[in-house]
Amino acid sequence: MIQTADIREWRNRDVIDPEGHKIGVLEAVYVDTVTDEPAMATVRTGLPTRQRLVFVPVGEAVAGPDYVQVPYDKALVKKAPAIGTDDVLPAEQEESVFRHYDLAYQPGGNGERRLARR
Repeated sequence: MIQTADIREWRNRDVIDPEGHKIGVLEAVYVDTVTDEPAMATVRTGLPTRQRLVFVPVGEAVAGPDYVQVPYDKALVKKAPAIGTDDVLPAEQEESVFRHYDLAYQPGGNGERRLARR
């Protein structure tokens, strides 16, 4: 599991799937606003002129010397909800990220966001 203190060290590392296929490069980590633990990461994918950030859960991620391995297949991650490299995930689209990976989604008691970028 990704520890909060390690997040800065993992930026710009390759993100790979269970088979070792490169998905992209870790751009940012989003923490769960309830637990303050890392929940999702954005992965920079695409051609240099057409890059986007796709979301992937990191609760079961494993860090190696120069990579972060996630337990999701490359094809599944590439089809995940995405944002532009300079964009922010709109609050109303958070649930779609969780749903894509068949994860339960529960916003805060007063409708607060579930994810916060770190």
